[in-house]
Order: sequence, then structure tokens, then C-alpha cells
Amino acid sequence: MDEVFSYNKEEDNFYISYKKSLGSNMAKHHFHSTYEMFFLSSGERQFFVKDRTINIKEGSLLIINPNILHKTMNGEAPQYERVIVNFHNNFLYNEKCNYQQQLCQLFKNDYIVIDFPHHHRIYIKEILDKIISEAKHKHTGFQLQIKSLVLQLLIFSCRFIEETQIQPLQYISSVHERVSEIVKYINSNYSKNLTLQYIADNFYISSYYLSRVFKEVTGFTFVQYLNLVRVKEAKKLLEETNLKVYTIAKKTGFGSVTHFGRVFKEITEHTPLYYRKTKKY
Repeated sequence: MDEVFSYNKEEDNFYISYKKSLGSNMAKHHFHSTYEMFFLSSGERQFFVKDRTINIKEGSLLIINPNILHKTMNGEAPQYERVIVNFHNNFLYNEKCNYQQQLCQLFKNDYIVIDFPHHHRIYIKEILDKIISEAKHKHTGFQLQIKSLVLQLLIFSCRFIEETQIQPLQYISSVHERVSEIVKYINSNYSKNLTLQYIADNFYISSYYLSRVFKEVTGFTFVQYLNLVRVKEAKKLLEETNLKVYTIAKKTGFGSVTHFGRVFKEITEHTPLYYRKTKKY
């Protein structure tokens, strides 16, 4: 049986999740307005992040910036133990201080994977164990203590990468590299009338082969991924502009407002207008 714990209060600007599992995938898309720290205490996982699939091994810390599409998948070993800490931008920045600027090495790219040596893993796990304990017991000042511990972990990670040469990520295989090229193309051309056949022709492969390897590598079907990218961009336009819904649908590649509204609600559980009303500015 899985062992799980989570802490999530609307009034706080962080979220904590612990899981020890025999192995499972994220059931659906996963992108959000928070930063995410994913530390793998044991086991192995595969992550699709932005435009590629990467292996995460025991002792690795993955930090993902807000609104970056990602999804976990089983690695070769199904058993794993992980801790996730999500936090909002105002966790790092307010009128009096800007921790984000001081920790810029961690956030200058859309994501970073840090593979810690064994003696550092012990220290990091101690910090995370304290964070989980604080969230469970809720003693006086626990929110402040959690924030202090999270900042301690971020500072330690930032100093580590400043002192250590982080090796560039390698593609798992040539197939993964090819699919990554296709994903990058979709990310840059989502506003066009993209179809599976169009992409297959563009990359000189069969549509059947593309459909199969795309799902194997990313964990998404072609249509699922394309819709997620389009909705992610539509959410941004709804939040940051006064463009009409029809215009946003057109800019993000949807053939009609009706289709846009249906897909948007399937993914966000809200209509575009309701989302704008609750999230704008």
C-alpha cells in the first residue's frame, strides 16, 4: 500500500507532498503557477519536462519553474520514494526582499536537475524530513519554520551548483532526441493548423510510427499534448490581456470558439470567461 502525506492550505504559499509508492504515473497533465522541487529519495523515475524525457535517479533534485508542462512516469524500478515542495512566486519575493535574485542560478532556465553525492543526499533528506514533520505536527510557528527550511534547501542547492559543474542532460536514446525535436516544433508552432499527418510529413516519418513513439516517450498522445500547449498559452492570454475569447482561440490554434471552450473546460474544469474572471491580474 502506498504511504502518502500532503499539506496544502490556501492561505499559505507552499504545498508539500510525500509519497512512497510501488509506482504510478501522474493521471493527467501537470502544469501550474508555482515552482516545484521534486526530490527522489529512492528508486528511479522518468520525467517529461517541457520538451524532453529525462531520467531522475535516487538523490536527484529537479526544480521546475512555473507553468512548465511536466509529467512523471515509471522508471525501470517501480518502487520509489519522493518529496515534492511547491511554492508561489511571493514565497521568494516581496516588497522587502528578493530571494529569487539571490538564487537566480536555480531559476535561470525552465528547469534544472541536480545529482547530489551521497553525503549531500543525507543532509537534504534531513531537511525534507523536518519539513514534513513540521507540516504534520503544526506546532507554533510551523509555517515560518517550513519557509526557513525550504530557503535553507534552496540556498544549499544554489551553492552546490555554483561550486560544481553541472553536466548537460543527455538524451535517453536517438528516438527520444527525435521526439524532442518534434515537441519543440509543436511548442513553437501551436498556433498553426497542426495535425499528426502534417507533423509526420514534416519530419519524414509515418503517422503511425509518430503516434506510437510520441506516446511512449512523452506519456501523452499527440492530440493531448497539442491541446495542453494551446490551453497553457490561452490561460496566459486570458490572465494578461483583454483580448476577446474568439481572438485567443484563433491565436492559440483552435478552429472555433466552441472547440476552444470545450477543450479548455476539459483541461481546466472552467470556461475561458470564468477562468479570466477568477485569475486575471
